[in-house]
Amino acid sequence: MTKKAAPDILRIAVAQLNPTVGDVVGNLAKAREARADAARQGADLVLFTELFLAGYPPEDLVLKPAFLKACEKAAEDFARDTADGGPGVIIGTPLKRKSGTHNSVVVADGGKIIGECYKVDLPNYGEFDEKRVFQAGPEISGPVNFRGIRIGIPICEDIWGDLGVCETLAESGAEMLLVPNGSPYYRGKQDVRQQVVLKQVIETGLPLVWANQLGGQDELVFDGASFGINADKSLAFQMSQFEETVDVVTWKRTPDGWVCSQGPKSRIPEKEEADYRACMVGLRDYVNKNGFKNVVLGLSGGIDSAICAALAVDALGEERVRCVMMPYRYTSKDSLKDAEDCARALGTRYDIVPIFEPVEGFSHALSQLFEGTREGITEENLQSRARGTILMAISNKFGSMVVTTGNKSEMSVGYATLYGDMNGGFNPIKDLYKMQVYAISRWRNAHVPPTALGPSGEVIPVNIIDKAPSAELRENQTDQDSLPPYPALDDILECLVEHEMGVDEIVARGHDRATVTRVENLLYIAEYKRRQAAPGVKITRKNFGRDRRYPITNRFRDRG
Repeated sequence: MTKKAAPDILRIAVAQLNPTVGDVVGNLAKAREARADAARQGADLVLFTELFLAGYPPEDLVLKPAFLKACEKAAEDFARDTADGGPGVIIGTPLKRKSGTHNSVVVADGGKIIGECYKVDLPNYGEFDEKRVFQAGPEISGPVNFRGIRIGIPICEDIWGDLGVCETLAESGAEMLLVPNGSPYYRGKQDVRQQVVLKQVIETGLPLVWANQLGGQDELVFDGASFGINADKSLAFQMSQFEETVDVVTWKRTPDGWVCSQGPKSRIPEKEEADYRACMVGLRDYVNKNGFKNVVLGLSGGIDSAICAALAVDALGEERVRCVMMPYRYTSKDSLKDAEDCARALGTRYDIVPIFEPVEGFSHALSQLFEGTREGITEENLQSRARGTILMAISNKFGSMVVTTGNKSEMSVGYATLYGDMNGGFNPIKDLYKMQVYAISRWRNAHVPPTALGPSGEVIPVNIIDKAPSAELRENQTDQDSLPPYPALDDILECLVEHEMGVDEIVARGHDRATVTRVENLLYIAEYKRRQAAPGVKITRKNFGRDRRYPITNRFRDRG
């Protein structure tokens, strides 16, 4: 019997999909649908993303034996599907073996599992905490023989670290590298990924297919943007960012190895568009995956609530968004008009609930206790807390999730009120500094992102963008009464938070020393507030929560 020759053409369907953590049955159904789609497109093999059947990241779900059993059963059931003669599959799942619980992939073809690969390099930094729940693969898995083609399958961090996983696979005879990933978005991440992949292509001399998950999972957004690099370092294909798709990429065997002959070449959005779409995807999936039918938010006539309203309408549709203006004696006529104009432009329901009576009621109830004291921040915060209570009442009555609207600049320095404007279930702009909020607002007025459900044209009135920001908690108040100008504040905060720079370094950039030390102190003492804040989309390299874990009780100050 003559041995069947290895094929000279391999059609790989890259499944850039949006699984849900813990929904093993739903993720398997999604995988089956994608495989059927790939079969219609003539694919030989379907490449899914990291831990697809579990959803990524599953965190401590991996510690539950029942969850591990459900994932492995789903993998076995999916493997049996391949007996139909259609495409083989590479799919991620946790597997419990004698060597431990591993972040794994199974390779299936002809109705059975023909290979298992275990992640060797477990990330344990920033948003990743895999050493908590997984054990590293006991050894680097060799290439898997798929229909006569030797395929190396490093898993995500295996191509980022220095453990030599890709080099070992190349030395073991791999002809190409297919990499399942769960790589979250941050601004500029795609350039970083391509440099990592290029390094491995150069070191191994092999082409590499990088497949990434899509969708929001709590604070993280996975942006897809799957791509491939030929062995000659040229871009083989580029899939879309922030969009679910199953794209077939054709590879041909040549005397110099495998070369991509056909695949998509999608455009990758620039930074404002990418940030906006990440916020939109994160909000949409948080609301939908957690079963909320609609959302409500306070629309103040300011920039932060306006961009959050636009994001909500784009993510969910105007019929699922309710905006509420809650005026008090310090609310300006401009704010009333701007809020109404914004709601009208977006097409949302718009209600006005004055807060004069509840605020005066609180003040009256506290008058004897506060007798002999001066009015100040306490009385201002009563306004914010009255608004927060009203929004939570609407949430309780109608089942709407409250969208929180504070930006990263404010949250950094504590310019927010606990149990007031910090109330809510999710904050789409939590990781955007104030000047970035302005930038994406201007971008949205000029563009409608793909998959957005909102209208075109100016959805954020120009007056909202142009006027001085104010909480309007006292007469003629502006944010700059209490804070440095936002361009300076944002730069100082980015230095402190993203780059962990010292005070001397920041002063050397041209900032006033007293201002820098004041901002640093505000950043530290506001930690207790941030611990009680709603989750929100990660946009920068270091967001509050998963990436930056500072103690609440902390007396350190950088004084040189």
